[in-house]
Amino acid sequence: MVKLTKIYTRGGDKGDTSLSNGERLPKDNLRIDAYGTVDEANSVYGLVRLHTSCEADDMLMRIQNDLFDLGADLSTPASEADGADFEPSEMVLRVTEAQVQRLEHEIDQMNASLSPLTSFILPGGSEASAYLHLARTVIRRAERLSISAAREVNINPAAIRYLNRLSDHAFVMARYLNDKGSSDVLWVPGANR
Repeated sequence: MVKLTKIYTRGGDKGDTSLSNGERLPKDNLRIDAYGTVDEANSVYGLVRLHTSCEADDMLMRIQNDLFDLGADLSTPASEADGADFEPSEMVLRVTEAQVQRLEHEIDQMNASLSPLTSFILPGGSEASAYLHLARTVIRRAERLSISAAREVNINPAAIRYLNRLSDHAFVMARYLNDKGSSDVLWVPGANR
C-alpha cells in the first residue's frame, strides 16, 4: 500500500519528475504527458460520478481504479521482469488483457439496449453524459500520447488497448445514461448555413 507522509518534495521545481523506478525525466516527456493525461481523465470520471446511479457508479469506480493502475503502468519503464508480454508481477503493476475484456463486456451489455445510431452525436444530454464525452476526448488524447511514447520506449500494449476500449466505453455509457440514447443530441449536418 502507498503511504504518503509529505505531499511536496520540491523535486520537480526545475522541470523534471521521477518515474516509479526513480529515473528522472523532463515533465514534458511523452511518457509523463501520457500518464498525466490519464490522471486528467480520472478526474473527469470523478465529475461523472457526481451525476450517476449505483449501477453506473460501480462501473465508473472500477474504471477510476483501473486508471490509477494504468498511470502506474505508464510510469514504470519496461524491464526484464516484464518479459515480452508485460504480464504483471508482484514487483510491477501492469494493465492486463482481462481489464480490456471487462470493458468490452460492459460495452456490449450497455450497447444491447441502445438503438442504432442514425447520426453523429453532439456532446450533451444529461450532465453525466456531457462529462463522459469530455472524458472520452481526454482518453483519446492519452491514447495518442501513449502511442507516441511507444515509438520511443517500450509501453505495455494492453495499456494502449485499454485506452482505446475505454474511449468506446465512455461513448456508449454516455448514450446509455442519455435515457438509453433517446436524449442524445444529434448532429444535423449544415443546419446553420
